[in-house]
Amino acid sequence: MFRKDVLGNLNLTKRLLFLLTGGLTYPNLVVFSKLHIEGAEILAELPRNNVLFVSNHQTYFADMIAIMHTMLSNAHRPGNFIGSPLYLLNPRLDIYYIAAEETMRSGFWPRLLACVGSISVKRTWREAGQDVARQVKLQDYSIIGQALQDGWVVTFPQGTTTPYAPGRRGTSFFIKQYRPIVVPIVLDGFREAFGKKGIRVRKRGMPLNLRFKSPMQIDYENSHDVILDQIMTAIEQKRPVE
Repeated sequence: MFRKDVLGNLNLTKRLLFLLTGGLTYPNLVVFSKLHIEGAEILAELPRNNVLFVSNHQTYFADMIAIMHTMLSNAHRPGNFIGSPLYLLNPRLDIYYIAAEETMRSGFWPRLLACVGSISVKRTWREAGQDVARQVKLQDYSIIGQALQDGWVVTFPQGTTTPYAPGRRGTSFFIKQYRPIVVPIVLDGFREAFGKKGIRVRKRGMPLNLRFKSPMQIDYENSHDVILDQIMTAIEQKRPVE
């Protein structure tokens, strides 16, 4: 209870924050929206650590909240649904997600959500709405490696909510380095239901889709570009050929 996770967060604090944030966001997914989940049965078949989930990205926060609820619920009762919120009383604490440091410092809610498992990294290509060019912090990769060693990590390879935006090569770098099991996730409907930056439901009754695919077959000796292309295809973010 009084141990810390690999990010330095006290487990007791995480439990309380899971209960708070999970309780506040649970109705958005179960009561006010029509969340349809597919493929969650594979979660029970995965090892407890070194699993990387790669997903497309439609909103700043609602995507990850839905994924987290689904994983926590399935840790207690497997199935393609989010069950009774009693799972929030004893949540799995070794699930992490990669997010932009700038985003997670942008207000009260983001700072609160950051304390339940955010691996905050500096974007190398954009900050405060402006294009930038900076070197990757090797420390960020090291923290991701520690989180993979401890449990599961979720990442959004595009680093933006823009549909069909190119994937960022950083994802392929730590895949090659740490060789995790890679599980694709495909999301749909979140942008319409929540808006890009929101947590509250903007349009009630909207259908939300969250689909887990089977683990990818990855040759870790392939080039970064080949691996990244595989990932973008798996999360259905390769721009259609006109």
